[in-house]
Amino acid sequence: MYRIDVLVQGFPGKAVCHGGLGWSTIALLRSDRHNILIDVGAFGIRKPLESQLKAIGIAPEDITDVVLTHAHYDHSVNFVLFDRATVWIGAKEIAWAAAQPPGFDPLPELYVQALATDPRVKRIREGEEFLPGIIAFDAPGHTPGSLVFHLTANALPVIFTGDAAKNRAELVSGTTDMTYDAAVSKASIAKIWELWRKRPGSIMVPGHDMPMTQENGVTKYIGKREAAIVAWYGDDMETTTLFKLTV
Repeated sequence: MYRIDVLVQGFPGKAVCHGGLGWSTIALLRSDRHNILIDVGAFGIRKPLESQLKAIGIAPEDITDVVLTHAHYDHSVNFVLFDRATVWIGAKEIAWAAAQPPGFDPLPELYVQALATDPRVKRIREGEEFLPGIIAFDAPGHTPGSLVFHLTANALPVIFTGDAAKNRAELVSGTTDMTYDAAVSKASIAKIWELWRKRPGSIMVPGHDMPMTQENGVTKYIGKREAAIVAWYGDDMETTTLFKLTV
């Protein structure tokens, strides 16, 4: 069994004028043999992630495995901080990502090339139990090689969706905000729901939202949302304006 901590809570939104926020979920799974990070975020989350790990007594060198749902910057960039860890990513995903030219998209080209050539990186395939009690399933749509991870080792199964279903709105509606093919994404979300319904009480951890459960198709969040922005609009550093991003 694994102890699960959501170190960084994903946020289901984006900026109006400044593009994607990239506030993605980072989860830590701990067992007697493994300390596993599911996604690792990007530059902006480095200090909060360091603080969260320190608070529970985990050093970067203690991380045994970094598991990436897909190659976008807000989920993958910080793999470089854990140089003793085995890094796991979908075989289809890294093959696709490494073949893309630089573009106006969320792929971090230089980090993708590092993932494609680093000997620590292992490629995951559909249906593979690549770590004890963690099975990967293809969930294309957001990216061609996105994976969903089904944790079956615990009494209550846990599903990590990455951005195949970023938030509750996507899960419930079956429609998505960022996809190369809406029908493909819809099919992936249907597959996620099939997994979720198999066991009452199963927990869903999306890539950009809070963990949740469902009963008869009705979702319920676990925990309390924490999200806010501080701005300096005044004439000194002591005067700030707080914008709470919670409802």
